[in-house]
Amino acid sequence: MTMEKLRTIRKQKGYTQQQIADILATDVSNYSRKESGEVRIFDEEWEKLAKALDVSVEDIKEEKAPQIQHNDKPTLNDNSSINYNQYCNIPEYLLENQQEYINLLKEQIKALKEENAKLKKG
Repeated sequence: MTMEKLRTIRKQKGYTQQQIADILATDVSNYSRKESGEVRIFDEEWEKLAKALDVSVEDIKEEKAPQIQHNDKPTLNDNSSINYNQYCNIPEYLLENQQEYINLLKEQIKALKEENAKLKKG
């Protein structure tokens, strides 16, 4: 789902995708994927975008409907009881987004461990 409200206001305010990407401290291709709805925009990023565009978060934020598919067809096993196999097709952009978030958390953990070690020495 394209973030049409965000894209429209960004263009009205005269910002390029590169300028907004710089505000979010990301590259333009990643921001482009965020604006096109392929990659999630986190709440902190919505706040930065709203501040940069001088609008409220509600003016630019659009909620995306989940796209997870379930296969709940029953199958029979040797005991003739019903089992449910549930398979989820998770879109690639969600997996990429989660991996980015995991990497961010790992960096924060590392920084906190370093700070903790310095405080213990001091």
